Amino acid sequence: MSYTGVLPFVRGVDFTRNDFSEEKFPEAVSLMTGVQWLKLDRTNLNEIPKEMGNLLKLEHLSLTRNNLEKLHGELTELNCLRTLNLRHNKVKTSGIPVELFNLDELTTLDLSHNNLKEVPEGLERARTLLVLNLSHNHIESVPNALFIHLTDLLFLDLSNNNLSSLPPQTRRLANLQTLVLNNNPLGLFQFRQLPSLVNLEVLHMRNTQRSLQAFPGNLESLVLLSDVDLAQNKLQKVPDSLYSLSNLKRLNLSDNEITELSTAMELWQKLDTLNLSHNKLSSLPASLCKISTLRRLYLNDNQLDFEGIPSGIGKLGRLEIFSAANNRLEMIPEGLCRCGSLRKLNLSSNRLITLPDAIHLLNDLDALDLHNNPDLVMPPKPKEMSRGAGLEFYNIDFSLQNQLRLAGAMVPPPPTSQNTCKDPIARKMRLRRGRRDHEEADQDQAKILKGMKDVAKDKNSNKAEGDLKTESVKPKRWDETLEKPPLDYSEFFEEDAGRVPGITIWEMENFLPNQMDEVAHGKFYEGDCYIILKTVEDEGCLHWEIYFWIGGKASLDKKASAAIHAVNLRNYLGAECRTIREEQGEESEEFLTLFEGRINYIEGGRTCSGFYTVEDMTYEIRLYRVHAAGASIHLEPVSVSSDSLDPRYVFVLDTGLKIFIWYGKKAKNTLKSKARLMAEKINKNERKNKAEVMTETLGSESKDFWYTIGDPDGNPPKDPIQEHVDPDFVPVAPRLYQVQLGMGYLELPQVEVPHGKLVHTLLNSKNVYILDCYLDLFVWVGKKSTRLVKAAAVKLSEELFNMIDRPEYALVTRVREGTESQVFKYKFTGWDEVIAVDFTRTAESVQKTGADLTKWARQQETKADLTVLFTPRQQPMPLTEAHQVMEDWNEDLEAMEAFVLEGKKFVRLPEEELGHFYSKDCYVFLCRYWIPADDIEEGEPMEEDFQCVVYFWQGREAGNMGWLTFTFTLQKKFQTLFKDKLEVVRTHQQQENMKFMAHFKRKFIIHQGKRKQKDANAVEFYHLRSNGSALYTRLIQIRPDASALNSAFCYILNVPFEQGDSGIIYVWIGSKADPDEARLVQEIAEDMFNSPWVSMQVLAEGEEPDNFFWVGLNGKKPYDQDANFMEYTRLFRCSNEKGYFIVTEKCSDFCQDDLADDDIMILDNGEQVFLWLGAKCSEVEIKLAYKSAQVYIQHMRAKQPDKPRKLFLTLKNKESKRFTKCFHGWGLHKIPPE
Repeated sequence: MSYTGVLPFVRGVDFTRNDFSEEKFPEAVSLMTGVQWLKLDRTNLNEIPKEMGNLLKLEHLSLTRNNLEKLHGELTELNCLRTLNLRHNKVKTSGIPVELFNLDELTTLDLSHNNLKEVPEGLERARTLLVLNLSHNHIESVPNALFIHLTDLLFLDLSNNNLSSLPPQTRRLANLQTLVLNNNPLGLFQFRQLPSLVNLEVLHMRNTQRSLQAFPGNLESLVLLSDVDLAQNKLQKVPDSLYSLSNLKRLNLSDNEITELSTAMELWQKLDTLNLSHNKLSSLPASLCKISTLRRLYLNDNQLDFEGIPSGIGKLGRLEIFSAANNRLEMIPEGLCRCGSLRKLNLSSNRLITLPDAIHLLNDLDALDLHNNPDLVMPPKPKEMSRGAGLEFYNIDFSLQNQLRLAGAMVPPPPTSQNTCKDPIARKMRLRRGRRDHEEADQDQAKILKGMKDVAKDKNSNKAEGDLKTESVKPKRWDETLEKPPLDYSEFFEEDAGRVPGITIWEMENFLPNQMDEVAHGKFYEGDCYIILKTVEDEGCLHWEIYFWIGGKASLDKKASAAIHAVNLRNYLGAECRTIREEQGEESEEFLTLFEGRINYIEGGRTCSGFYTVEDMTYEIRLYRVHAAGASIHLEPVSVSSDSLDPRYVFVLDTGLKIFIWYGKKAKNTLKSKARLMAEKINKNERKNKAEVMTETLGSESKDFWYTIGDPDGNPPKDPIQEHVDPDFVPVAPRLYQVQLGMGYLELPQVEVPHGKLVHTLLNSKNVYILDCYLDLFVWVGKKSTRLVKAAAVKLSEELFNMIDRPEYALVTRVREGTESQVFKYKFTGWDEVIAVDFTRTAESVQKTGADLTKWARQQETKADLTVLFTPRQQPMPLTEAHQVMEDWNEDLEAMEAFVLEGKKFVRLPEEELGHFYSKDCYVFLCRYWIPADDIEEGEPMEEDFQCVVYFWQGREAGNMGWLTFTFTLQKKFQTLFKDKLEVVRTHQQQENMKFMAHFKRKFIIHQGKRKQKDANAVEFYHLRSNGSALYTRLIQIRPDASALNSAFCYILNVPFEQGDSGIIYVWIGSKADPDEARLVQEIAEDMFNSPWVSMQVLAEGEEPDNFFWVGLNGKKPYDQDANFMEYTRLFRCSNEKGYFIVTEKCSDFCQDDLADDDIMILDNGEQVFLWLGAKCSEVEIKLAYKSAQVYIQHMRAKQPDKPRKLFLTLKNKESKRFTKCFHGWGLHKIPPE
């Protein structure tokens, strides 16, 4: 334990997310006798630590999300305790000591989300309570005595309990400001006490069984009430008493049975948010338009039509959100488009035919939701709003002519103009057709370009303001005509430097000024240099005097830096004074008066020189295990020993001037390359290319490696290296602390990390941070941080490192801003990525370099490859050719053995199940192929050779454990038997290659679930389909639903009877189905259901019986009558993973799992072109893919004028049937393994 003497001065610490289970609570906490606030959230505590008894000055304690069941212990001795937060624990009523409520200072108590069955005994003694939260418990009643004594309460939350009433003494809470009673079965409770709560501001009674009879009839006394929530109740209309609330700002009446609104709502002249969703409203009163303060209006799931929205709604000039989804709107009033502040407009799932032309005038609109309005035709956009700019799309010319030229295709000549007669009807039809073609593209383009246009406007306005400045007629002095370089001095000096009268001093350290604390003024080191600024205010104007002091023993770099930055400070302030040089022992009288004539010289130098000092560097030997962490890697420090090695991982051994990279035989290639790149960066950025990077492979390591890792003779360990790392290993989540320093105290709060991902933008140059990664503790020092904060951070880091039990190889490292190590950078997301692709050059960033933007734009050539968009669609393979290929491949196949995973081992697959696959299972097929000998001369014996290919098939719902089991069992056996003649091919469901499919002769059946866990009474529905070739024929089980039928395909429906194995099989043949597929589906059905207890019927479309067939498909529903989309369907992938934007095409046999989560896909079905956005795609890819889709639509309009396409946007999990029908066997998206 390190005792630095700093702990008694600590005023607050945030220990959130540390593991203090099993008596791991640090004993050093008992030394923090001056601590006033302490956070122990998510620390796995089971009881109150005994060390808490010494924290007698503790005022605020948070113990949320732990495993506490009782509070007996040291809490009752903390007499200064004011706030106690015990949210999300397991505290029982019996586990709360009565003495806890005798604390005289206790004002805030949060016992929500616990296991309380009644109000804790003695709670009424806590007369000083101001905030009480007992929500999310099992409390059934409130004792009468509670509110007799707790009359000072300001906040009371009793929501999510089992309360049926409140005591009459509730009326004594005259000071109460917030009352939350949500989700309690209050039933017929009248709540007559409510008008007595005269200071009430917030009232939430969601889901409390309120009706008009169970609500007070008079609330005029509640003049301060501004927030009311009565959602999820039984109100047929708005209670009349609510109209008297003149200060009401937020009102939630959603999920009720309200059919009309009173015109008295105009009395709510301060209303900000009104939620009337999920009611039965058919119209809104015109008085709504008089609420000029309204900003948010929610009307979803009602019965509103065009007449139901008042035409004067445009008077709501502050309205920002209007949401009316799932109503009966065919049109919206034009006045709604005159709400100039509107930012979000939701009109989805209505009956819209068109919108007012003024919709394009909503310049501040951020979100417009119009989906599920099938008959909607957008109005044309004004021409001046349709123009785009090339630079906004990274200077890529997306014109069809240019992209065809780049692709090497023929550029069509521009259409010749013809003089046509002025037929008004034909003109109207042309305009209507053009509107339909362009309305979707125009709508999307404005959203994408909006932000960039705003930036351009701001830039132009600033430039215009600068041009308006008139020059003085008086000739300028010579120094005024000098052009000053556009330097940014904010990197060196604080924003408030020279803004407050007084003395400010900077010391020179590493070529940069570092502001000093006031207590150190007048104390100068002989080996240092300083800048001194005196600020004086005279008649409202600031005047400055700038000195730079040179120590007698200061180094040359400090002297030069002081002189240079003194001038920089003058330029930064815009001062007209000159900088004055002062040398040690020869200071002027003016300078000495700044310190009242007292200057103390201190021997030596406090700051370090900026010059490199030639000395032998000492390096700490570290061994890191490399793990994947998204697109980057995680470096886990381990003990420097051969016992730490594992053949499944890559290890990095850093000794300073030698960096060893050890590859395990089972390590992934991606980790190998990323670890190598990381080592090269360490050598380049931290070792000045003096280190040697060496690669070591398991079994062939050098002696130097084993010597460094611990063996004195450089010999490998006698025992083989074993797999010992837990496959479910999860690194300890890092915690980022900010060191805060006050007058005589220290605080160590944690920095809030957005979305749980550390980003380097959280680090502020003015501060010092401690990053605790358990095995590594970093102290990050900002450039502008003060000396005292740095010193405090060093001591606090020692204490924090030692108070938590850590292994011997754990380390504390000091990191300076701008010189961070690669190991430190890898703790942050997006900081110095392994592969960095920059598509974000902007006009503003280029102008900062002083370059001519127009000239630059002509010179830049951002690469983009759209060639595949102009290639013709792959033609399907003829049936005869497919059969010939199938026969050829099966002739070469000598034998095929099949295995299936059962439990934790592979067993032989029964021959009758060959060709049947289950989505939750894994299969292995060992195929032996005959290879004829080459160049055999006459008379020589024929020599035959063979090759073995192992196909591993994984269902889309199967985990990766099957692949791991195969890798460690069957694959090893096969490698022993066949050695170099073995090839392993891993394939996933519906992504099989053509050769593998050929071995099943078009009888490839995919079932849902596991093969031995079938529900005998469940209806089974199968769909037969070929994608691009007869070889790609599959019969896939889908959800039984009549809407999935299509006249162009064949289906099998198995309807079991309740008697057991009996049932009826329907083979449904669509009227437009291929005859060959009709024959094939009957053969498959006879093979699948070959049982005397099952009867089979072959049904032509239109001959379906009314009994079991439609019952098995959950009722008769409309379905598609053709599958013309099969002749046009194409799937493209848009990505910039190669360092530039490229569009590639998936083969015709694509499936749902080809939709890559980190990319954008373009799907063409002959009528619509869909832009599918993956959850992890970038904004750059979205913009470029959008333009690519527009180019493709233009190209197809020229190639297939009879098939005009529209562009649609679709998101993951939001796909329409027009999109999903292009994929065979569409289901839920596959969840990637964590």
